[in-house]
Amino acid sequence: MDRLLIDLSWNSSRLEGNTYSLLETQRLLEAGEAAVGRAAHETQMILNHKAAIELLAEHASAIGFNRYTLCNLHALLSENLLPEAAAGGRLRTQAVGISASVYHPPEASSLIEEYFDQILATAAAIHDPFEQAFFAMVQLPYLQPFEDVNKCVSRLAANIPLVQHNLGPLSFVDVPQADYRHAILGVYELNRVDYLRDVFEWAYERSCARDAAVRQVLGEPDEFRLRHRDRLKQVVGDVVRQGLDKPAASAFIRREVAKLPKPGERAHFATLAETELTSLHEGNFARYRARPDEFTAWQKTWR
Repeated sequence: MDRLLIDLSWNSSRLEGNTYSLLETQRLLEAGEAAVGRAAHETQMILNHKAAIELLAEHASAIGFNRYTLCNLHALLSENLLPEAAAGGRLRTQAVGISASVYHPPEASSLIEEYFDQILATAAAIHDPFEQAFFAMVQLPYLQPFEDVNKCVSRLAANIPLVQHNLGPLSFVDVPQADYRHAILGVYELNRVDYLRDVFEWAYERSCARDAAVRQVLGEPDEFRLRHRDRLKQVVGDVVRQGLDKPAASAFIRREVAKLPKPGERAHFATLAETELTSLHEGNFARYRARPDEFTAWQKTWR
């Protein structure tokens, strides 16, 4: 999950012209530190990707090709990037242009609504997850249902069926910006998907190779930790956010593990939570949704 957050956030933002480096992206997502000399909108774009990816990963059973998922993906990806805050997650009501293209997406609100619902219904009716993913990459940028950030939405929407079918994610590793841009222009100008299809296939192979390499290094994830991931994140994060010292943290963990429905799992969970707390440092605390100031304050009391 941590690798996906970094890879997909960076590569999707990079395809939009974001100038953050991979290491700067990692620092921002893990430690909350913005890169010096980068524009504020670039920092915001990457943080927005992180939030949108977490929606897909943490609510896998609720997401799908429906208005809830697509509109909320857009709201997360466009936060603080649109002139009008209310435009986030809302279908557009005005005309938009396509840079470097003579193609003009539909302008009438009624047509946008109709075509958007048609795209969702068609995508939901497709059974093959790879066809669903590619369909989203083609159709959403072509319709441009939102005022902006449509291609970002399409790239994350392409991961919906992959997440749902427990397949490797599409993180767009190593995809050249020019290839992606020209492939999308082929859809706009010629209604041809050949170029984008080739980019999609190549990108997925590269993403899977990257994922396989990470798995080989990490080994198989711990099943217990995987099942209790959300609760563990909450408990450890609460200790940091509340600035608890070690005695107070131990008492807090005991109270929390008592809430576990299976008594036989409580001791293991407590050990895991305490191990996580002793392993926290400035490079990994962001995974528990703690802010830098909260982590710094907690470090002073952790003794």
